[in-house]
Amino acid sequence: MVSGLKEVVFAGRSNVGKSTLFSTLLKTNARKGKRPGTTIKPNTFQIGRVLFTDLPGFGYVSGVGKDFNERIKDFVVHYIENNASRIIASVEVIDASSFVEIAERWERRGEIPIEIEMFEFLDEVTPKVFVAANKMDRVDDPRLLDKIVEKLGMQPPWQNWRHVIYPVSAKKGEVENLRRDLKQYLISMGLKDASKAFRGSSGRR
Repeated sequence: MVSGLKEVVFAGRSNVGKSTLFSTLLKTNARKGKRPGTTIKPNTFQIGRVLFTDLPGFGYVSGVGKDFNERIKDFVVHYIENNASRIIASVEVIDASSFVEIAERWERRGEIPIEIEMFEFLDEVTPKVFVAANKMDRVDDPRLLDKIVEKLGMQPPWQNWRHVIYPVSAKKGEVENLRRDLKQYLISMGLKDASKAFRGSSGRR
């Protein structure tokens, strides 16, 4: 059994559908910025002893200054570091339809892709990472999940990493695999009451 307030954080690049996934999974509506990518404060939702937190989207946001983008990324990193003692799981949301292309663009510049950097950070700082490969309804490449797994430093096929990589489509409500395993994880941690935070299998109240 665990005691005290615990937390599950949702992190991801701007415009990957993180807040949509948060609302689709949980019985709450995530606050969004007036423009995509401009949510600048965490959105929190508590059930029982578990706080579910939708962190601001990081990365490049069109129409705002570079300083703003850097400040958001720093905020996310510092938030996770400062609350690491109570964080029991993290959900990194990626846009499956563009992840590989963006990662390769960064790699050609000799830089570590920001989503991969975040995955490595979450894997080091939080006890359990769930990677939600969102927008799978836009994906045609049958090998895409294998490519994502490889970019994240794991050996394909992706089926060997079903406990890490979860193909979902938040907009269509197709998140049952992630919902099931996240609920089961909380129950295994002695947090059965927190499982009431999740919406039904239809993705609606």
